[in-house]
Amino acid sequence: MRLGVLFSGGKDSVYAMYKAMQEHDIVCLITVVSKNPESFMFHTPNIELTEIQSKALDIPIISIVSSGIKEKELDDLKEVINRTIKKFNIDGIVTGSVESVYQSTRIQKICNELNIWCFNPIWLIDQIDLLEKMVEKGFRIIITGVFAQPFDKKWLGREIDYETIQDLKDLANKYDINPAGEGGEIETFVIDGPIFKKKIEILKTNKEYSDYSGTLLIEKLKVVEK
Repeated sequence: MRLGVLFSGGKDSVYAMYKAMQEHDIVCLITVVSKNPESFMFHTPNIELTEIQSKALDIPIISIVSSGIKEKELDDLKEVINRTIKKFNIDGIVTGSVESVYQSTRIQKICNELNIWCFNPIWLIDQIDLLEKMVEKGFRIIITGVFAQPFDKKWLGREIDYETIQDLKDLANKYDINPAGEGGEIETFVIDGPIFKKKIEILKTNKEYSDYSGTLLIEKLKVVEK
């Protein structure tokens, strides 16, 4: 099938695309750029940089800017998916949903209304196993947002590797947080992986952090040959 990917630039949407590519044709990326940092539906840290990731992946992207008003932002999502159907003739979309019923049910409803398939290739996968598979397959993932105790400023910019996964697992056991950020605890940005034609090099960042909440703002980056 010809599929578009709901693409945030974070680990889950990238890995879901990787899984979908094994059996389907990924023809485009679909991004909603929300103006609301507290959006219920959409990833927001560094979301404008999905254009750069599109170049590194060598997959075209179509995007829409949303005010991020709760529930109304779903109209923006439906509009951009409808535009994608017309432009790329897709049969369905891929989502990186893992556990969020709020997100998955709303996306499924839109797909039903537009008569296309909604494919959730990483739905309900154990989250530690999911992180380990991402690292095992060679994805390079940077933590770009932290939004819960006990994450301190040092977590911003940290790459997810096996040591990081163990630390996340330990924190999950101690503080009852979601180790892969499904509760909004962390956000990520993918800079390389097996499906990337080129890799992304981060040149300049700035950390904004206060009271267990912070964002790594990527101010300068470039796409380079592998």
